[in-house]
Amino acid sequence: MSRIHPTAIVDPKAELDATVEVGAYAVIGPNVKIGAGTQVGPHCVIEGHTTVGRDNQFFQFSSIGAAPQDKKYAGEPTELRIGDRNLVREFCTFNTGTTQDAGLTQIGSDNWIMAYVHVAHDCVIGDHTTIANNATFAGHVRVGDWVTVGGLTGVLQRMRIGAHAMVGFASHINKDVPPFMVVDGHPLEVRGVNLTGLKRREFSEARIRAIREMHKLLYRQDLTLEQSRAGILALSANSPEVAADVALMDAFLATSVAGIAR
Repeated sequence: MSRIHPTAIVDPKAELDATVEVGAYAVIGPNVKIGAGTQVGPHCVIEGHTTVGRDNQFFQFSSIGAAPQDKKYAGEPTELRIGDRNLVREFCTFNTGTTQDAGLTQIGSDNWIMAYVHVAHDCVIGDHTTIANNATFAGHVRVGDWVTVGGLTGVLQRMRIGAHAMVGFASHINKDVPPFMVVDGHPLEVRGVNLTGLKRREFSEARIRAIREMHKLLYRQDLTLEQSRAGILALSANSPEVAADVALMDAFLATSVAGIAR
């Protein structure tokens, strides 16, 4: 029995694994590649130079791989790449990249992406994220692994959200969000450390203590950013266990252009 519904339109040049399922009235373009076990729901459109990995599930009415919403785009063959085991709910829109960046929009693996989420051109979304309904990412945004983004949140172009951070409902992200932090609001404010998320991921007590100390150094001791970074780096001197977390935070702070959320 065919896994492609008779009303679906799949271009002969598209490359679909034999186990891919395509629902009624879906449209698959000529430059699309889809890996084993992926399900494409009814009325979905997957177009552009789009590569989709294994075991993804696209619910009905999503638009995947359409041209970027950028006036500078002139039809260049830019890309969208999606990893494995992502769940993409209804009416999501993921665009390809632009030549003003790497020409690539990228979504990792094991993400839970709810309805009406928009991922614009040149965004990079990590692994194991949870993105709630109507969250919108403008162009060139970077989102780390294990991030949670609340519904109706808007992320301005070129902002970054660090790994393990949590963004509350209806937030306005106009500054970089450091790893491990909880932020929300408009104007945006840091509320504390994402303790619930860290405990769920079985961070040790030593690692959580170090991350809480990072929060204090950044937000509770009236230090400059350079002073905070020096204090954060010192945390790993006597505790090799926290070295990777310290390095993650320091690298994020060192490369912030927009400034960090306060």
